[in-house]
Amino acid sequence: QVQLVESGGGLVQAGGSLRLSCAASGLTVSRYSMGWFRQAPGKEREFVVVISRSGSNQYYADSVKGRFTISRDTAKNTVYLQMNSLKPEDTDVYYCAASEWGGSPSEVRDYNYWGQGTPVTVSS
Repeated sequence: QVQLVESGGGLVQAGGSLRLSCAASGLTVSRYSMGWFRQAPGKEREFVVVISRSGSNQYYADSVKGRFTISRDTAKNTVYLQMNSLKPEDTDVYYCAASEWGGSPSEVRDYNYWGQGTPVTVSS
């Protein structure tokens, strides 16, 4: 049974940082493209970043380039999202997802497995 469990969300002031974790079980993160998405109430789920199976390629949404960094610890089978210079616009529920597609999938429909989400609130 595949499980993706996000953690690390919370309340932070604008300009601050958070690190989200995605602990995977039932799948090996190095065999999937692993992505982060975010979603606000009433809005579509939005692509944030993806890391390739090899870990060597990363693709970021323009809105987070230079501020967010995805990484992976294969020994822990965990993916991380380091979020710096947070803005109120980053307030969303953040979801970890796994895709069987190679390359850099950026569409919700490209992903096969999803976590339950962890909320991030950035105050101004």
